[in-house]
Amino acid sequence: MGRIKRIELTQEARTALEAAYREGASHAYRRRCQMILLKSEGRSSAQVAQILGGCEVVVNTWLRRYQEQGLAGLQTRPGRGRPPLLDAQTDLQRVRQAVADNRQRLAVVKAELEEALGKQFSQDTLTRFVKKTVRCINDCESVHAKSRTRTFTSLRSNASKS
Repeated sequence: MGRIKRIELTQEARTALEAAYREGASHAYRRRCQMILLKSEGRSSAQVAQILGGCEVVVNTWLRRYQEQGLAGLQTRPGRGRPPLLDAQTDLQRVRQAVADNRQRLAVVKAELEEALGKQFSQDTLTRFVKKTVRCINDCESVHAKSRTRTFTSLRSNASKS
């Protein structure tokens, strides 16, 4: 059996980790905080991995990142995950126009956009993009929740007025 990597936490660091564990935005971040807290109790990486249902190599990796970077090292780095297929900066105007032309036929909108943009995506991807864009615009404009009955095409007409 190898030696147990130990970590000694100051009271301030322990308090910060416990707060992050309780109030962290993502489950992964809270789990990483819990790993460090369990390791500070003198548990082996294998024990922590068994408690959390993971691998001891992962526990050691997060422990090393915490020692090097502190609490910020436990955050998920930007750029992880699959990049979006539709981008609000480049594709928004085309999507708005296609939806305005074929409001009730999303399959037709999808086919037009795939041809125009040269990208393959599912109808669900298009639906999520439209919903997310409307939600972001409503949030940016501080629209009251009860008056959020706008449609995607009404946003286009408001944008062309300004």
